Amino acid sequence: MSSSDLRRINTIEVPFVVVLGERPIKLRDILSWVQGSIVELGRDAEDELDIRINNKTIGSGTAVKVGENFGVQINFCGDPHKRIEAMGPGADSNPDEEMDADALAAALLDGQI
Repeated sequence: MSSSDLRRINTIEVPFVVVLGERPIKLRDILSWVQGSIVELGRDAEDELDIRINNKTIGSGTAVKVGENFGVQINFCGDPHKRIEAMGPGADSNPDEEMDADALAAALLDGQI
């Protein structure tokens, strides 16, 4: 893989999600929501937040305020191979089209270390 390929790969945008909490909820409860309804997430406000790439958890962090916006301070981000693997195709992708995660990780890291 050439260095120009690595530069192109490094510009790919992937979904970055910070999960405040999750819980199962019945459809009838969702249908009863109105403006101002509060949904308890079952997680303490001080707990670390899950950081996900392509809906795969790759780390954790703490909520912070950045000016008038919210942000996340990354406290743990796992090893680079897991992060690269998270950027690959999801479980619902075609396995024939799926690139070997170890090969992709090695190629990316080869030019970055």
